[in-house]
Amino acid sequence: MFNLAICLLLSFFLVSPLFTQFQNIIVSNSNYPNEVTITINPKNPNQMVVGSNILYFGADTSLSGYYYSSNGGLNWSGGVLRSNVARPSGDPVILVDTSGNFHFLQNSNYGVNPHPWDKLLIVRSTNGGANWINGAGIGFDTLTTQDKPWGCVDFSNSPYKNSIYVTWSRFSGFNDPVPTDSSYIMFSRSLNGSEYNWSSPVRISELSGNAYDSSNTVEGAVPCTGPNGEIYVSWSGPKIRNQQYGIFFDRSTDGGNTWLNNDIYVTDQPGGWYIFIPNLIRCNGFPVTACDVSNGPYRGNIYINWSDQRNGLNDCDIWFIKSTDGGNTWGNVKRVNNDLPGKQQFYNWMSIDPVTGYIYVVFYDQRNSVGLNANVYLARSTDGGENFENIKVNNAAVPLANWLLDYIGVSSYNGKVRPVWMGSNYSIVTAIVDSFYNIGISPISSEIPGEYALNQNYPNPFNPVTRISFGIPKSSNVRVTVYNSSGEEIEVLVNEFLNAGMYEKDWNAEGVSSGVYFCILETDGFKESKKMVLLK
Repeated sequence: MFNLAICLLLSFFLVSPLFTQFQNIIVSNSNYPNEVTITINPKNPNQMVVGSNILYFGADTSLSGYYYSSNGGLNWSGGVLRSNVARPSGDPVILVDTSGNFHFLQNSNYGVNPHPWDKLLIVRSTNGGANWINGAGIGFDTLTTQDKPWGCVDFSNSPYKNSIYVTWSRFSGFNDPVPTDSSYIMFSRSLNGSEYNWSSPVRISELSGNAYDSSNTVEGAVPCTGPNGEIYVSWSGPKIRNQQYGIFFDRSTDGGNTWLNNDIYVTDQPGGWYIFIPNLIRCNGFPVTACDVSNGPYRGNIYINWSDQRNGLNDCDIWFIKSTDGGNTWGNVKRVNNDLPGKQQFYNWMSIDPVTGYIYVVFYDQRNSVGLNANVYLARSTDGGENFENIKVNNAAVPLANWLLDYIGVSSYNGKVRPVWMGSNYSIVTAIVDSFYNIGISPISSEIPGEYALNQNYPNPFNPVTRISFGIPKSSNVRVTVYNSSGEEIEVLVNEFLNAGMYEKDWNAEGVSSGVYFCILETDGFKESKKMVLLK
C-alpha cells in the first residue's frame, strides 16, 4: 500500500522557501555601475557577459561598462565600452547569437537637444566579451528620442534564424507634458545576419502614450522568440480600460514583416509601471516577456512578469501571467513572491531555461528588511508557472540609496542560473546558483561512488533534525523526498541536477508530529527508501 501511494505522488509541489547562502561574487565596483544585465552563452555556459550603465570616474556622464567571465562567473574582467559610432549611454542589453557572439545593445547620446538620444547603439564581441567591434546605430531619427531598448535573437530553424530583433520606445518629445508629444513602440531587425544592417524601424504599438516618462507613456517593451521563430513582445501602456493602466502584447510570425492589427490587452497593471518605493531614486515595474523553447511539457508557453502596487503603496508585488495559445488569451494573474502581504518587492527580471523550461524570476525584496535596505530573491517554477519557490541569494544587504536605477538581471542555461544585482558600495554582484537547493546540499567527499546509494539517516531516532547522505555515480537529476507512513508527501529535500559525488542534507522536522517517516531517493531509474523515526 505504501509503495502504491508513493508511485502516485510524482508531481512537483511548492516547497517552503530556503534561506540559505549562495556564493556571491563581485563583478565590479568601479565607476559607480548601475542598471545591470547578464547573459550566458549556450555554446559555452561557463562564458557569460554582464553589462551596466556607469558614471565614468564619478563624472556626471553616463557611459556603459562591460564585464566578462570564462569560468562560470567566479572571476570577472571588464572595461569601459567605447565606439566611434555613438557614445554608449545606459539601458544595457546583452544578447548572444547562435554562433556564440555577444552583442551589447544600449542607448546612445551623441545627438543634440531636445533629442540627445537620437539612435540606439549595438556592438559585437567575438571573443566572449573581451573586445568589442564598433557596431552600428539603430533607429536613427534626429527629431525623436529613442529609449528603453531590448532585444532577442532567433535560435529557431525559421528562415530568420540568428536575426536580432530590437524593440524600444520612441518619444516625439521626451519627459515633457506637451499634449501633442507622444510615445510608442518601435521595432527593427538585423539583416543578412549582421548587426551592421537593419530594417527600417516600424511602429508596432497600436496605441500611443504621452511623453512625460511616467505610467501613461508606452514603454518597457521586451521581445522574445518562440520555438518556430515567432516574435512576441509586451509593454506597459496608457490608461484605456476602465481608466486603468495595462499591459499590451503583439506578435509577428514572419520575422517582423507584419504584426497584429490591434494590440492584445493582456491584463491590468494597477497604478502603472512607475512605482514609488521609499528611499529609491526611481523604480519601474516594466513587463518582461519570455517563451519556453525547451523540449519540455510547456514548450511554446509565453510568460509575462512585472511588478505593481495593486495592493497599496506599501505592498509592491511581483506578478506573472501566461498564455498557452500564442498570446490570444491569457490565464490568471499569479503572485510570484510568497511572503505575507504588506512588504515591498520591486524591480523584476525573468529568464526561461531553454533546456529545462524552468522559470526564474529575480527581484529586490523587503520581506525581512525595511527602510534603507533590501535583499535579493530568486523565484523558480518547474511547472509552467503554477507554483513558485522563493530563495534569498544575496549575502549582504542592498542599500537602496545606491544607483539601482532601471534594471536587475538573470540568465539561465541547463540548470546554471546567474542573477545579477546592485550590491553595497556601488558594486555589481552575482550569485553562483548551480542548484536551487545547493547550499542546503553539501558535498562531503571528492570520491565518486561506484553505485547509487541512500544511507541510513543519523541520528535515528531523532528530534527534530537528522542528517541524510547519499551517493550518485554520475551526474543525474536527483529527487529526495520525505513521506509519512500513509504515503503522503511531507517535504521535497532535493530536486535538482547534481554532479557525481557524495552528498548530505539535513532535514529539520520541527513542526512535524512524531511518527515513522520514509526518505526516498530517486534518480535515473534508481529508487531507494530508508525508514526514519521522529520522537518528540
